[in-house]
Amino acid sequence: MSDLRFGLVGHGLWGAHHAKAIAKTQGARLVAIAERAQEGRAAAGEAHPEADVFDDYRKLLARDDIDAVDVVVPSHLHYEVAKAALEADKHVFLEKPMVLTLAHCDELIALAREKGKVLAVDHEMRVSALWGKVKQLIGEGAVGTPQYVLAELSRFPYRLGSEGWRFDIDRVGNWILEEPIHFFDLARWYMADFAEPDSVYARANSRQPDHPELQDNFTTIMNFSGGGFAVVSQTLAAFEHHVTCKVTGTKGAIWANWSAPDARHPEPIFGLRYGDHNQVEEIPFENVTGEVVELEDQIAAIVRSVNEGTPPPASGEDGRWSVLLCLAAQRSVDTRAPVSIAEFATG
Repeated sequence: MSDLRFGLVGHGLWGAHHAKAIAKTQGARLVAIAERAQEGRAAAGEAHPEADVFDDYRKLLARDDIDAVDVVVPSHLHYEVAKAALEADKHVFLEKPMVLTLAHCDELIALAREKGKVLAVDHEMRVSALWGKVKQLIGEGAVGTPQYVLAELSRFPYRLGSEGWRFDIDRVGNWILEEPIHFFDLARWYMADFAEPDSVYARANSRQPDHPELQDNFTTIMNFSGGGFAVVSQTLAAFEHHVTCKVTGTKGAIWANWSAPDARHPEPIFGLRYGDHNQVEEIPFENVTGEVVELEDQIAAIVRSVNEGTPPPASGEDGRWSVLLCLAAQRSVDTRAPVSIAEFATG
């Protein structure tokens, strides 16, 4: 079977990791890179001489030797680039958040379906050895029926992003769409066999009096049909990068944690224990897990999706759910009131 030929749109700090992941994945080949910044194009050309480098993604999309497009650009550009890629009959791997509005989510999902193309969203925790093991244990009945999920991130402040986009609310959408979106997806994934979210209640605040929209501290309660609930919490007013996840159910609990100086550090400290008040077991892991490793696993999964017809780890529908939950949570923050998911999605 021939390699899946990738074009990459965006070769910044994180886009460079995407390029490396494509180049390292068996069954994938990096054919072209599009990057607006001259410095980024120079770095792309030096790191990947096998790939053609363009200053405009439209030039990349015009190529007929590209099967899939990996989109790693600022959030407000996701819709524009992904739509153009699908219209050019390319499969699409889209960084989170999928897009900034539900209407654009729906349009991309419908377009991918019409074109018969894979639309995958970068929720890398679904392919993680650590977070995936939690899902496996839940599926095996280790906690009985899950009733409570806690997903907590404590980290240093966000980087500005290219041209400061991450600190511009019009281009970023909101900060819930940045990293809490991963934990909304994780909590929904863990509860997926039992219930779907039906409401959220959230609070947030900012350290910057002149920028209250840039909310450093965020917590939400996500209620599920059937009585279960999840707490998703983040602070950007801390240090390093620390993630904790706890799942409790009718028979026991799972605790998992991951810590490092930053999310892409090659030597994190992580672990997983599960059990009840009578017995606790610790799960050993042979290999390091983390954002960069998980990215390579996602590229491999997309190759399988295209070649074998298997679903991607996170589909366009999953990406839409995550955007929906984040937007509903922001509405709750703004109104200081619970928000019904069904009413928000249709209103």
